Amino acid sequence: MFKLVIPGRLPGLNEYIAAERTSRYKAAAMKRECEALVLPAARRSLRKWRQTDKPVIMRYTWYEKDRRRDMDNISSYGRKVIQDALVKGGYLRGDGWECIAGFADGFAVDRKNPRVEVEIVEVETCGS
Repeated sequence: MFKLVIPGRLPGLNEYIAAERTSRYKAAAMKRECEALVLPAARRSLRKWRQTDKPVIMRYTWYEKDRRRDMDNISSYGRKVIQDALVKGGYLRGDGWECIAGFADGFAVDRKNPRVEVEIVEVETCGS
């Protein structure tokens, strides 16, 4: 098992949709900014990680500064950005069914230290 810690909070799905409606360029810039947060955190946290041919399960814990945002708003866009960044950085082979066997979300409040913690666990086989 490996743990990735991303400091701060990522935009939610509602923020991404608003950016997309404004301009596709604004939405693309938002995604690049998010990936720019994830990749340095991955370099720090996943130093010993080597890309695997086995599928992985990803367990996310979203530490928010308060309970204002809906859980599905927080996690849906966040998972997408994190998984895409890990593929882009060479940490995951892909983010399809053959590479990610599943994921789970947990939520907590930490007013002083909002962050995302991701546990990545290799599994032997992926269900069909």
